Order: sequence, then C-alpha cells, then structure tokens
Amino acid sequence: MSVYDKLSSLGITLPPVAAPAAAYVPFVRTGNLVFLSGHIARKDGKVWAGQLGAGIGTEEGKQAARAIAIDLLGTLHAAVGDLNKITRIVKVMSLVNSVGTFTEQHLVTNGASEFFAEVFGPEKGAHARSAFGVAQVPMGACVEIELIAEVG
Repeated sequence: MSVYDKLSSLGITLPPVAAPAAAYVPFVRTGNLVFLSGHIARKDGKVWAGQLGAGIGTEEGKQAARAIAIDLLGTLHAAVGDLNKITRIVKVMSLVNSVGTFTEQHLVTNGASEFFAEVFGPEKGAHARSAFGVAQVPMGACVEIELIAEVG
C-alpha cells in the first residue's frame, strides 16, 4: 500500500507547508537526507498551547504529537515530492513543554513515533529518537518536533 493510500484510509489530508515564524527554512535537503525544522502543535488551526503536567495530560500531549507528525509529513511531501520515496524515518527530536515534575515526555512523543510506524510500516517508520522536557516552546505550544528522513 502506498503512503498516500494509507493516509487516505486514515482520513488524513496532508496540510501545506507552514510559513516559517522566524529566520529559518522549513526543510533542507542534503544528499539523501531531508532535515525538517521543528513544527509546533496546532489544533483547529491555532497553536495548541499549554504545559504537560499543568492542564494537559499525557494522552492529550500524545494527540498533539500525532498532529505534529501529520504536519511534518506535509512538509516532507513538499521537500521530496513523493512520500513513497522515503526509505526511512531516521530521527525524531521532541521538545515537550512541561512542568519540572512531569516525566512522561517519551510517552507524549510516542504519538508521533507510532504514527510514522503506522504510515511507513515498522521498518521504514522505526527511528532513533530523543524526547526532552523543556520549560517553554515557541508561542507556548505544548510540543515541538523536528525530523530527519532518508530519501531513496
């Protein structure tokens, strides 16, 4: 099944690339790698703001990470033209806006990781990963994620 067929079966339409909010580009391709800039969580077209452990729980954070993964695929599509050319999701880095006592950043980030495995399959979608708890994310977003992918 193609990546687009899988997305369609999930009822997902890829969003367009969002305009950068500062002095950077949405992606850089070098050789067979594509580096995507960090994408923040959005819900209903607005910043999904808040802190994990202070009004936002792990499950909602996981939904935010999944929403970011969908946005990342929209940018990745713009970068490579065809998501079926992706041979591997290489690395995911997640910044979780959380209070000091919150320790489930890794579970929040699973929202993106599990989505990539679902869309690309367990081999292409499995990736190296880091998940950090941070004091703040731009615009007060609850989660920010960046991605590195390999193109065949």
